[in-house]
Amino acid sequence: MSEQKVSRKDQILQALAHMLEAEPGGRITTAGLAREVGVSEAALYRHFPSKAKMFEGLINFVDETVFSRINRILQDTPDALAQTEQILTLLLTFTERNPGITRLLTGDALAGENERLRQRIEQFFDRVESQLKQLLRDAEFKQGLRTSATPAVTANLLLAAAEGRIAQFVRSGFRQPPTQGWQEQWPLLAAGLFRE
Repeated sequence: MSEQKVSRKDQILQALAHMLEAEPGGRITTAGLAREVGVSEAALYRHFPSKAKMFEGLINFVDETVFSRINRILQDTPDALAQTEQILTLLLTFTERNPGITRLLTGDALAGENERLRQRIEQFFDRVESQLKQLLRDAEFKQGLRTSATPAVTANLLLAAAEGRIAQFVRSGFRQPPTQGWQEQWPLLAAGLFRE
């Protein structure tokens, strides 16, 4: 069986993610991306009608990857506290392994780009927060666990903690991994999550 060849479209997205990682704070041009891929700008536009669509391709990758894993966590792990930890750890680990894409998630790479891209990132984090809120609500019915604050307030706090760690990662030029110290910090968050 032969190895499956990477499509040109995927090559472009991989090159874009690599450039986002290699040039923190830098602006990506289609000319630079074409050089990175080894094709003409016209060839880029045969696969993507605009740079915004290229960024959108990366955002779609994030959506599909993260939410397929969240669904697996929810199916395989019955305990709400463990689900919460695993979802937040997934988010931190995913961003650590994909620094370039993380610049998209923080909005750092979207300065001067299409507003629709910012809305897609906002929708992504809204979906993560909704998922956390729902699992915290379900914890009361399934396990008799009630959050110390409302599920909405609690989900927002948890996501804010994760987003803060992700922002620190980008701000540090990818030197401070988002998972650094997380094993010690999670118990502090977990301790106040549910009422006694």
